[in-house]
Amino acid sequence: MSDPFQDVDAAGADFVANVVKVLETRAAEPVMVEIVEAYLDHADFPEGGLHIEIGAGSGAVTRRIAARAGNGQAIGTDPSEGLIAAAAELGRDIANLSFETADGTALRFDDASVDTVVMHTVLSHVTAPEALLAEAFRVLKPGGKLIICDADFEKTSIGIAAGDPMQACAIYFVENFVTDKYLVGKLRALVRAAGLAVEHFGITPRVITEGAGAMSWVGIGGADMVAKGLISADLHKALIAEHDRRMAEGSFYGFQPFATLVAQKPG
Repeated sequence: MSDPFQDVDAAGADFVANVVKVLETRAAEPVMVEIVEAYLDHADFPEGGLHIEIGAGSGAVTRRIAARAGNGQAIGTDPSEGLIAAAAELGRDIANLSFETADGTALRFDDASVDTVVMHTVLSHVTAPEALLAEAFRVLKPGGKLIICDADFEKTSIGIAAGDPMQACAIYFVENFVTDKYLVGKLRALVRAAGLAVEHFGITPRVITEGAGAMSWVGIGGADMVAKGLISADLHKALIAEHDRRMAEGSFYGFQPFATLVAQKPG
């Protein structure tokens, strides 16, 4: 199947609501807060600066950008009207924050007008990352920063033994809800080909031993398997119950590497 994150609205209102929940849950994980704050340390926030997020989703990262921007402006863009509506509601009380529906390959911003472009878990869900990178290069000022953060989905794991049904859920999610599970390995070459100079590339492990961070793989992936007739609704309920059991007894273990890349537009 094609990755539904390529067109979130087409998957329906329930899917949009689930995506918002997943994104907000993940953004609140201490390790993800650490990752985002660390990569924002690489950005420059000049007086009156303009900072945009391409593929803002529910706006969790754009809200953090706004908190750093001072009297500058943070704008989150996303092609999904449903996600943008949710993001606008969640960020309604932040004065220097706004959201707009937009194609990340055709932004309204002038050439060389933006100080920072952020793409957080976006490029692994698109068929042509080159187009997004070219647009980021166009809108960035000389010396402006491109910050990319994405999961190394190919290495996602929630299994604790060979044949673990939890791992089957993770594999199914990656194969059906991710466009390029190998994106991270290609990232530096893609960014250099777009004309930017890579300043930083690093990996941070996202370890899940509590909370609902892995429920997207078991819940959303499992629901899709039910819809396709691959498993029964009863089995899906049992998989969720097993997830919850392991969490309750402290035996759940999930692992997913996250890559961060910071690049600068020459000039």
